[in-house]
Amino acid sequence: MPGKAWNPGFQPGMNMTMENTPYIAGLLKRTGLFTDDQVERVLLGVREQGLPIVRAVVDGGHADESAFLEALAGVLNLPYRRIEPSQVPREVLEKMPPRAVFQYNIMPVAMVNGSLEVATADPLDAGLTDALRLASGLRIRLVLCPARDITEAAKALYGVGAETVDRMMRDTRFEELQAPGKLELGELDQEASIVKFVNQIIWEAFREGATDIHFEPMELELRIRYRVDGVLHATPVPAQLNRFQAAIISRIKVMASLDIAEKRMPMDGRISLRVDAQDVDIRVSTMPTVYGESVSLRLLQRHGSFITIRELGMAERDCVTIERIIHRPNGIILVTGPTGSGKTTSLYAYLNEVNSMDLRILTAEEPIEYEMSGINQVLVRPDIGLTFATVLRAFLRQDPDIIMVGEIRDFETAEIAIQASLTGHLVFSTLHTNDAAGAFTRLLDMGVEPYLAASAVEAVIAQRLVRKLCVSCRQPLAADRAELAAAGFPVDRLEGAVLYGAGQCEKCRKTGFHGRGGIFEVLEATESIESLVIGRRPTNEIRQRAMQHGMRSLRDDGWEKVLAGMTTIEEVIRATEENE
Repeated sequence: MPGKAWNPGFQPGMNMTMENTPYIAGLLKRTGLFTDDQVERVLLGVREQGLPIVRAVVDGGHADESAFLEALAGVLNLPYRRIEPSQVPREVLEKMPPRAVFQYNIMPVAMVNGSLEVATADPLDAGLTDALRLASGLRIRLVLCPARDITEAAKALYGVGAETVDRMMRDTRFEELQAPGKLELGELDQEASIVKFVNQIIWEAFREGATDIHFEPMELELRIRYRVDGVLHATPVPAQLNRFQAAIISRIKVMASLDIAEKRMPMDGRISLRVDAQDVDIRVSTMPTVYGESVSLRLLQRHGSFITIRELGMAERDCVTIERIIHRPNGIILVTGPTGSGKTTSLYAYLNEVNSMDLRILTAEEPIEYEMSGINQVLVRPDIGLTFATVLRAFLRQDPDIIMVGEIRDFETAEIAIQASLTGHLVFSTLHTNDAAGAFTRLLDMGVEPYLAASAVEAVIAQRLVRKLCVSCRQPLAADRAELAAAGFPVDRLEGAVLYGAGQCEKCRKTGFHGRGGIFEVLEATESIESLVIGRRPTNEIRQRAMQHGMRSLRDDGWEKVLAGMTTIEEVIRATEENE
């Protein structure tokens, strides 16, 4: 009977043992969320896997964490609440050492009648109350809260790696570092605390899906920012972090095999490591600034599944055009767009489509961002004279069928690429131009003869990346036809369509966006286009002719994505503003 299982001597914070199993069973039943069979499965998970009760319930899929904690709070006569970081007073944060906050995954939230209210997702953790009382010197009152709320609040209010910085603050050797000549930096850049902090920053960035990490020395702080979905976000870090700036930067340089004594010149390096069982390459770039060395890290996953052409997000008509062109035996296919517009991802999608045992594929890249089986990839190294042109010239003696050149930067590379295409090779490459039509003008500006550019280039694909709306929280918008028309949106297509705007939820970190998708402009070099190139006609004239023949501009393709509910009007305008 549940009444006999109840143990009034058992209090929140006691361990789950064989002796108090009847109490736990009664506790679970009193929440009203579980059947007898579910209770037995939860207790089995606790005994066999050693999981805390809450984790056994949630990980086992028996109940939602929020619902279970709210019900459990009622049974234990404890408060339940969601944490809003902005409502936690600074003086309350100072009551609990950061090391305790992160060690126990708890969060101080308020002072009530001399007691410190502490949010936890595991009120049945053994000795939790006593440990927190010792750490703070205050009476503790537990409040139940979902673990994700606590983790996010701790990161936002204490900063990433706060417990590690707290440990360094108590290490007197770091204090000596502030006095020149007292201690060699090399003795500290390998310290466990410094190593752990740098690893925490990299792991956190990887978990957030960041492509870049920037360590930026300011006058009074060391600012750390992540680039997620193409947008920079400030990462909350402890206020005292700037005291350890030299050791942190030195640690990164050691990881990248750079000279820690050289602080006057920019340097480039590379770090290879595993994060969450995935191989990650990190390109490291240092730059001397007024307040110290600024360090940028670009995160690249070496392995992984490659997306297909149809997964890029192209319209069906453009997919058909590209699939037809990339199977031609020769010619040049160019992908254009600014840095960070997804050109490399698209190139690998095209290569993945044509990669087969009967074709020899060679690539020249700087850097090699992805490793693809079945193709021969060469890392370009201009510092030793291994330039794109040098590698491309060598490729022609390697009996290739398909060549991929990371970027056409100069006349020499362009000339060899064109020669390769005219002698029976299919060449993929990129150019930095604003739109597809501008690729021809760019080649002519490099010194390529118009008739060669016209005969060699088969297609140009311009692209941009726009942030995708989070499908969990996107919200329908009331369309103002006048405002939409002023923005250039095709209001005549609004009939029956639903436009969406950004919402806020935990899945998208309350940004309203999750992931990025492409918008494209596919220009096929028809005879009409070739005649304009040979006549050295301006870019806008080539562009207009291509659109007359069915090409859809970047912005028009963006409007299609808006009508499909993938992104917002503001995102499309931001990504294509320079093209209009």
